[in-house]
Amino acid sequence: MANNFETMMTELESIVNKLDNDKVSLEESIQLYEQGIKLSKACQQQLSEAEKKINQVSAAEVNNEA
Repeated sequence: MANNFETMMTELESIVNKLDNDKVSLEESIQLYEQGIKLSKACQQQLSEAEKKINQVSAAEVNNEA
């Protein structure tokens, strides 16, 4: 699994498209779903970390202005 957020989102979009548009077996659908869940969780974690960093920078900026 990729570490880069944009790459993970691209992979996730590809999985969704395969599940929506392609004729995949039940077994492959389950594998794709599991992979998609893992990617989704990894993306959410990166977004949470980015939000924390933004909040820290914003708080530091407010403290510098005070």
